[in-house]
Amino acid sequence: MLKKLMYISQGENQETQLLNISKALDSGCNCIQIRYKNRSESEVLQLTEQAKKMISNFPDVTLIINDHPRVALLTDAHGVHLGLADSPVKEARALLGAHKIIGGTANTIDNLLQRIAEGCDYIGLGPYRYTPTKEKLSPILGLTGYQNLFRQLKELNMTPPAVYAIGGILPEDLEALMQTGIYGIAFSGLLSQHPNPTELMDILRKKTHETLEYSR
Repeated sequence: MLKKLMYISQGENQETQLLNISKALDSGCNCIQIRYKNRSESEVLQLTEQAKKMISNFPDVTLIINDHPRVALLTDAHGVHLGLADSPVKEARALLGAHKIIGGTANTIDNLLQRIAEGCDYIGLGPYRYTPTKEKLSPILGLTGYQNLFRQLKELNMTPPAVYAIGGILPEDLEALMQTGIYGIAFSGLLSQHPNPTELMDILRKKTHETLEYSR
């Protein structure tokens, strides 16, 4: 099951990554995407194996691996997230099978239509605003961008899978964002740098109408 709140891990080394993942889990986040950019497959595999040991203490946590379908396969993660320049969705689906989650990045209407045609289970659409978390940032969408993209999809009579807004999103953005048609949000620094992650997650759940599916 796709959760409405997805934490995307951050950190320049494995120790920091695991610290932030632990913080997300302890705060009640039940969907973790491991993103360890510019690292070898073996390094991502090692991080994922360590993260899975932590996640085993938290029932019903969805685990997604960014960029690396083979790591998702080897660790039996729930799925993989692919950027526009990453492995083709078709190849990842052939490797992982129909039961695994495959998400894809999008920024434009053409990207959205591509992801729908590829059969992605969810789409990460953004960025909403500038964020230092990601290099080579795509054009910023803002609220108007999300509204326009969903309007274009409706005019084309196209129904997307679950769409996550991503990129510098703050709690105060959520009321208006949820009205555009998004399913949920993906975030990174918002949680990693927050002084009270548990309080933050409670706020985000209320604003996205998410339910907590396991006990802290």
